[in-house]
Amino acid sequence: MAVSFRSQGGEASRDSSDGLLEPYEAYTDSPNTNNVNKPSVQVHSVPQGQVGRRSRWRQSLDWIPSFAPRRNNEDDEEDLPLLSEVPQRKKRSCRSRYWHYFLRTLTAFFVMLGIIQFISLACGIVLTFFPDEYDRAAPSWARTGEQLDANDINHWPTDISRDIIPFGCHSHNDYWRRVPLYSALQAGCIGIEADVWLFDNELYVGHTTTSLTSRRTLRSMYVDPLVRILERQNPISSFQRFISQPPHGVFDTDPSQTLILLIDFKTDGATTWPVVASHLAPLRDRGYLTHFNGQEVIQGPITVVGTGNTPFDLTVANSTYRDIFFDAPLAKLVDTDKPDDESSLTPTGSGQGLSGMPEIITANTFNMTNSYYASVDFKSAIGFPWPFHFSKHQIDLIRTHVRIAHRHGLKVRYWGIPSWPRSLRNHIWRILAQEGVDMLNVDDLVEATKGTWEIKILDWWK
Repeated sequence: MAVSFRSQGGEASRDSSDGLLEPYEAYTDSPNTNNVNKPSVQVHSVPQGQVGRRSRWRQSLDWIPSFAPRRNNEDDEEDLPLLSEVPQRKKRSCRSRYWHYFLRTLTAFFVMLGIIQFISLACGIVLTFFPDEYDRAAPSWARTGEQLDANDINHWPTDISRDIIPFGCHSHNDYWRRVPLYSALQAGCIGIEADVWLFDNELYVGHTTTSLTSRRTLRSMYVDPLVRILERQNPISSFQRFISQPPHGVFDTDPSQTLILLIDFKTDGATTWPVVASHLAPLRDRGYLTHFNGQEVIQGPITVVGTGNTPFDLTVANSTYRDIFFDAPLAKLVDTDKPDDESSLTPTGSGQGLSGMPEIITANTFNMTNSYYASVDFKSAIGFPWPFHFSKHQIDLIRTHVRIAHRHGLKVRYWGIPSWPRSLRNHIWRILAQEGVDMLNVDDLVEATKGTWEIKILDWWK
């Protein structure tokens, strides 16, 4: 309905435009009995089709609060809150608003955290395409067969490892590195790892069978390069007419330091064992292998340790000579202070420290004549340090492992150490080193060999 207002006298009448003229009494401060010049309201009718179109248009907008139809006055009056309820509703409204702001702030924080993490991962991926300082220096190790110029006073026969300080770290999955073996030696790691698979009487190196190639073998990647390095470290000259006993190791700064070659048997231990032993012959024939001669352990430049499916029964089968030592299960070591105690173990034939094992383990099962490492998975043995620090129980477990392993004459090694965030990883490294763990299983050679492992705020996002 269209409404128009106009002032006129007299009674209501209908004009020619079909509008209704209704008398309208204006407001006055005092009664007016004459009713002179009363204003009136003229109501115009709207065609029926136009009303329908407008109604449908209004209904389509009812879902929007600002366009929803208003309720009548009676409903509004019934819904009006009491005066005592108004402050409570205001409080609830304020809490709701603050909660909304908090959720928006929290969401923004996690979005920014995700962006930072994405940028960090992207930068890390990009950096992997560029060689680090150890990769750049590694090619010098590969030129061990070259003859040195006698007139060059800047070089000497054993300078291949100049300025390199050996460090107690194990190059985990060393064959994955841009320059296997040489990068670890350049960093100063005293331990390297090779996973071997037996096919057609050849030992191929790789993490899985899909990564194997015909050129990546145990001999080509590790045995032959180590022979060339050690021959350069033990030259025969007019000043040195015979090889020192024991021969010098790969590090010129510490010739007595042995290099641990951890060989992970991926295929059946019983069939892989004799092939591994035969492929180590070039090192064995030159006297470069640490070995047990039936009475004592003779230290050599290279110490070979078998893990994975390495069979313990074949490791100890020869009681007069051994040059492949066992990676003992750290969690199964029996305290030597309690020689009557024993630990049961169900041999499964696969996995570290499980192949060829006796059913009962005593305090005399593992010792330095047959084993070198005592290893265990960090997360299963110690657990995750939460919230980002070790509990007293976890510290006691580490100290117990170190004490028992050292009394057996073995080196403690944990694998599966968390690598992210970096500050947590550095904290774990520092605690393990302080508690006497002998070998750190590492992937980041650059950070591991620094030895400082300072906690940085930005490292929590890396």
